[in-house]
Amino acid sequence: MNKNTVLAWATFIMILMGLLLVSLAIFRYDDVAGWGFGAVGVGFFANAWVFNALKGRV
Repeated sequence: MNKNTVLAWATFIMILMGLLLVSLAIFRYDDVAGWGFGAVGVGFFANAWVFNALKGRV
């Protein structure tokens, strides 16, 4: 596996975790904890976006 493949897998895993956290925020937690789960999920999406942008440049 080269660096681009590793970044692609990291992006995929981060997107899955972001979807999981955002879905927990929407469907499971209706109180203040939901806001925290949603914020962390959006952070995972932002980090996955950065990893995707780094493919081919590293």
